Amino acid sequence: MNRRKRAFTKGLEKLTRKGLSQARSTIGVIRPALYNREGMPELNQIVQGDSIKVLNEGPEGWIDLVFADPPFNIGYLYHGYDDRRKAEDYLQFSRDWMAAVHRALKPNGSFYLAIGDEYAADLCVIARRQLGFNMRNWIIWHYTFGQQPKFKFARSHTHILYFTKNEKDFTFNADAIRVASARQTTYGDARANPKGKLPDDVWYLRPQEAPEPLFSTESDTWNVSRVCGTFKEREGWHGCQMPIGVLNRIIRSSSNPGDVVVDPFNGSGTTVVAAALLGRKYVGIDQSAEYVGFAKQRLQHSLEKAAEATDSAAAPAARIDAAYAAAIDPKRASKILTETDAFGRKRVARRRAAKTA
Repeated sequence: MNRRKRAFTKGLEKLTRKGLSQARSTIGVIRPALYNREGMPELNQIVQGDSIKVLNEGPEGWIDLVFADPPFNIGYLYHGYDDRRKAEDYLQFSRDWMAAVHRALKPNGSFYLAIGDEYAADLCVIARRQLGFNMRNWIIWHYTFGQQPKFKFARSHTHILYFTKNEKDFTFNADAIRVASARQTTYGDARANPKGKLPDDVWYLRPQEAPEPLFSTESDTWNVSRVCGTFKEREGWHGCQMPIGVLNRIIRSSSNPGDVVVDPFNGSGTTVVAAALLGRKYVGIDQSAEYVGFAKQRLQHSLEKAAEATDSAAAPAARIDAAYAAAIDPKRASKILTETDAFGRKRVARRRAAKTA
């Protein structure tokens, strides 16, 4: 049985924690029903299931914001999902789940889609021309910790496509995400908006130039690194993980406290963690019961740590800081490494550079 088939059928066979091999923890995941007897969604939970089916089973127009980081169809090893589909199959799958998202969004809802080069243009055309989404931004997320190839330029970006269901009626909290402008910080221009400016649509993510764990209030670039395999924030049991800082800004800008935020590819659980800590209601959906179990552990740990550090009346910034501290806590139960990376390659032990005199 090759690695891809083994990952598909058996999931996380062997895990390591603190460098020691151990058998896989069995986490009892009973699939809860997302909808109650009246057919309405029961919120603040992570459910196991096919997101297309789950979203289409429920009512229309109940979600305020969707963030989706779907499989890119580039050969990642997922439990229960084949990431090497034929192009036409992948595009049909993408159309089906985006149609389910469109159906479940409120008339003024918003939709963010993270996607790689291979299918970004295709999915944009499907979303706009076939499903009727209105495009607000094509965001380029640039980072420097990408894979280093031998025979082409190093890939160092991801696309984040920002859509709304309605062209004019949607939530966008500009003041929640403003940053100081160059007119204020550099030129002392009296014409500058004292509230600052909106961030650009190119996010320049160089971790070596970002001393703060989250976004700096003085910068109009999104100084948050890609979550690499050696980073403390990395959970280790899922091949893809979005930085919590990226979700914080998206959720703050395109939803309000009490709104419903949904991730149809919950994965490592970053979206639901960020939504919960920002006072939003949330639903995460994933096809793997194994991933659901670990994501629930991560969410529980983050909520407990945030509760210890702040009270319910604390400012969002304080809760975000507490969440980040929880996210990098090396003792968290959800931080468990698989023996191989997302492509089935055996992990290489991290080596610290020798100190120079």
